[in-house]
Parts: sequence; structure tokens; C-alpha cells
Amino acid sequence: MWRPRTTRIVAYITAGAIVLGMIVLAVMVAPQFKLFDRILIIVFGLVVAWVLHMLARCHVAADESGLTVVNAFRTRRLEWPEVLDVTMSVGEPWPTLDLADGTSFGAMGINGTEKALAARQLAELQALVRQRGEAPDPQ
Repeated sequence: MWRPRTTRIVAYITAGAIVLGMIVLAVMVAPQFKLFDRILIIVFGLVVAWVLHMLARCHVAADESGLTVVNAFRTRRLEWPEVLDVTMSVGEPWPTLDLADGTSFGAMGINGTEKALAARQLAELQALVRQRGEAPDPQ
């Protein structure tokens, strides 16, 4: 399984800080704010934390039959023959999976900002695609 480290750490720390901040704000806010307003402040913090969790959960998992790509708001299961290539140019936020149906799909579970980790994870994924996919190895 491939997943970014820094993204997860930053997202969960930020989510915790936001929820804690919203709770403190709801307790300390001026008296003209009613209970309903205070609850909405906390709910807003929880919604922001949920979005950050969705970003932090991204990963790419491989097994014998294919790949499972979990992006922020979409999970996609791909069989090995469906994946033709994996590419990631310098400066791209995550790799792109080129699919047999002519479309492409981003894999947010490998984060380009973590350069060394992303390069290693990309190489591992490319090797698996070459090994298990239908496309012949171009050599």
C-alpha cells in the first residue's frame, strides 16, 4: 500500500486544531450567540475536519488482481489489464494512471511533494504495472 506521510500528518493535526479551536470559540463566544449558533460553530469545525480526513485517507493498494485507488472522494478498483501505464512528470501533485479505455485517472495516494518517497513509490507501482499488466514491456 502506498500513501503519503506528510499529507496525513498535516491534515490530522490541522483537523484536530480546527475542531479544538471551534469548541473553544463556541464556549468563549459573546453571550448574544445562542446555543444553536454555538452548535453550528462546532459542526463547521467537524465538517472541515471531515474534509481533511478525506484528503488524508488517500492511498493506492495493489493485490494479485489489480489496484484499488482511494482518492479524497472516490474509490476506484482497477484490474491489472486496465492499467496501461503510470506517469508522473516533475511538478505534478500525483501520478496519472493511463487506462485501456483511453481515459486517465489520478492516484492521490502518491504525493509528489514528498519527492524521494514519491519517486520510490512510483517506481514500485510502475514495476507492478509492467509485471502484471497485459501490455508488453518496451525494451
